[in-house]
Amino acid sequence: MIRKVLIANRGEIALRIIRACRELGIATVAVYSEADADSLPVETADESVCIGPPRSRDSYLNIPRIMSAAQITNVDAIHPGYGFLAENAQFAEACESSGLVFIGPPSRAIREMGDKAVARAKMRKAGVPILKGSAGVLKDVKEAEKTAQEIGYPVIVKAKDGGGGKGMRVVHRPEDLERLYAMAQAEAEAAFNSGALYMERFLQQPRHIEIQVVADRHGHVIHLGERDCSIQRRHQKLIEEAPSPALNPSIRKRMGQAAAQGAKRIGYHSLGTIEFLFEEKTGEFYFMEMNTRLQVEHPVTELVTGIDLVKLQIEIAAGEKLPIKQDEVRFTGHSIECRINAEDPQKGFRPSPGEVSYFHLSGGPGVRIDSHIVAGSVISPHYDSMVAKLIVHGRDRDEALHRMQRALQEARVDGVATTIPFHLEVFSHLDFRGGRYDTGFLDRYQAAREVPPETRGAV
Repeated sequence: MIRKVLIANRGEIALRIIRACRELGIATVAVYSEADADSLPVETADESVCIGPPRSRDSYLNIPRIMSAAQITNVDAIHPGYGFLAENAQFAEACESSGLVFIGPPSRAIREMGDKAVARAKMRKAGVPILKGSAGVLKDVKEAEKTAQEIGYPVIVKAKDGGGGKGMRVVHRPEDLERLYAMAQAEAEAAFNSGALYMERFLQQPRHIEIQVVADRHGHVIHLGERDCSIQRRHQKLIEEAPSPALNPSIRKRMGQAAAQGAKRIGYHSLGTIEFLFEEKTGEFYFMEMNTRLQVEHPVTELVTGIDLVKLQIEIAAGEKLPIKQDEVRFTGHSIECRINAEDPQKGFRPSPGEVSYFHLSGGPGVRIDSHIVAGSVISPHYDSMVAKLIVHGRDRDEALHRMQRALQEARVDGVATTIPFHLEVFSHLDFRGGRYDTGFLDRYQAAREVPPETRGAV
């Protein structure tokens, strides 16, 4: 039984976890840096502990300080949220060795799935489709050249321990491989302290589809459908929706079964997301990676299934069995999420930190707002620039689109620049409204903004 949880995170997700715990009758402890002393999560939690100065490495990424806070507040469990230490196997091990419940998967699963080459091998053995690529980590550029010849160009080299698009380069021509390989290797070394790379065939215009899986400690695994996360900028998701307008029932079923099978074969428990690249013209999908944590976009799934994923994650960590079987999962309507960030779209999405002088996001039927911001809150330059997640639910995609446009038009955030105007432009684009988009949509859209309006096409 879990009676008190420390939330090793900040901002919107910390508040989301505090609310779930409160509804479950579980006490909460918020840890915070000096920059977040007056934040809403700190005010809302039952207890709070300062763990250091604003820099993440001195606070939210400092494992000894977080473990000390857990010890002095006598908690039973730690929830890592997403980002920071959520996919840090060392942190999960520290919890396990200290007798604390880590509200997430076992450290073994985090480590295996965090190594992209190992993850590919594990999923291949589980029967999950993977892209043609290197058998494991590439020894050197010579092996990369040989592998690329076997696969066929274009190819992509990726950091073994990568994430967020770092340590990754697309190679279209043999003469570019050596240079791009060296660039990816240097970036991976700087970001992850490892220059190890692997290679895959590069899909030109895929959809990015992820499947939400849930597994308990008793061997039961189900999936809760897909989320289409193809609207991205520099590999960072901006808009997500469920169900995907690109999938038919047959592909949806096969993809869900593959994800659940993969999670079961690796002995997974907790929430997790199996991410796929989907090629619309062939109807084929391929494993990309597994995120061993709660996702930013989890509300999209909550709205179409009616299942509170954060509560479910906590209950699984406490040893409870899944309360629902696969054939009992019901999907209703359509949901879309916009990530509203403090960034200026007119200046290349440059971060816009500062004090929020006025904050109003419209509610109304079918609208959900996940945010830790109030008037007077400060968007710190030290952390992620997210202001809020705006999520809508409708009877169908058309209603959800109209509902999101209405909510965005009524939104007002003063004091910092936000991505709200950008989202409104995307939602007016006929290709997006028609569900005709892929991971390259925003690159093409941004390029179209640079030419005269009469030559842009439908916007």
